[in-house]
Amino acid sequence: MTTFGARLRAAMDQRGPLCAGIDPHSTLLHEWGLEDTVAGLERFALGAVAGLAPHVCVVKPQSAFYERFGSRGVAVLERVIAESRAAGALVLLDVKRGDIGSTSQAYADAYLDPASPIAADAITVSPYLGFGSLDPFVETARKHGAGVFVLALTSNKEGPEVQHAVTEDGRTVGGTMLDHLRRLNADEQPLGSFGAVVGATIADVGESFDINGPLLAPGYGAQGGTAADLRRIFKTAAHNVLPSSSRELLRHGPDPAALADAARRTNAELA
Repeated sequence: MTTFGARLRAAMDQRGPLCAGIDPHSTLLHEWGLEDTVAGLERFALGAVAGLAPHVCVVKPQSAFYERFGSRGVAVLERVIAESRAAGALVLLDVKRGDIGSTSQAYADAYLDPASPIAADAITVSPYLGFGSLDPFVETARKHGAGVFVLALTSNKEGPEVQHAVTEDGRTVGGTMLDHLRRLNADEQPLGSFGAVVGATIADVGESFDINGPLLAPGYGAQGGTAADLRRIFKTAAHNVLPSSSRELLRHGPDPAALADAARRTNAELA
């Protein structure tokens, strides 16, 4: 069984590092001339997959934008996952789940066990019930060759209240999350499967991002993140960064050729 980290490293080297977010919120649906309905969701999401998935290493659907339509929206999400993989992209499902015990295990089974219809290659999780609460995700990911991306240092204005707080040992909470990931990824080659979510627009925080794992950097493009920001923030770990862009890419739709051109152009900027 090939680990997620190994699959991701190969995909990044072959296709470039860009992660394409497919976030069908109502504003984007209307910009594409679609109604905010399940039919509009389906045309938008699958059109985005057709234009982007053959040209990026990772597709990242945000689950909430599908869940808001109930079971029919989740059915569209299933197709997004399946068709993105068929086009050669890995799928990172953005769910930001985090709980304890059997509930965490149920989430892990839903999103990381290949027997599930909504299983992805990797998911995002929240560690703020304690990093140990993520053990079911970690163990299930290892069992199935999947990946987990842990919120560490996000760029939303509320984040520092928790992430920059200092623990008893003098480390910040965000830095402590990075330390946990560093241990999980120790000695993995060519790349660990446990990543951190770090905003592409954060200020210098004095942390090392050399965790031997992937670094998801949302906020590239329309939200202000640039290639120079990635080099500034991640320094020697920049080669493991997945810059994530959603609006900047999706505004080029619904034309699949225009979406593909935008993806190729962005990957060239990141080279």
